[in-house]
Amino acid sequence: MCLANKGFPSDWTLSWMVDGSSSSSSWEEARSPGVLEKDGRYSWSSTLRIPADQWRNAGSVTCEATQGSQTPVRQTLRRDQCPQS
Repeated sequence: MCLANKGFPSDWTLSWMVDGSSSSSSWEEARSPGVLEKDGRYSWSSTLRIPADQWRNAGSVTCEATQGSQTPVRQTLRRDQCPQS
């Protein structure tokens, strides 16, 4: 799950990359619309589900927040940073 908060304006979007690839027909993405918080800023969330075999072979997953021509904001998580299940 990727959570972005304290953003403005309301039309930022969240997207995913796995090892630099930005889409796959086997991925499931669930995105929330921007939610207006009490402080007047917005929050968004997105959840990515990928098949277990793709996850085992992945090196990293990146969540990217974009809005218009603004520079994207990215956060990357390496698979080896996640607890083993």
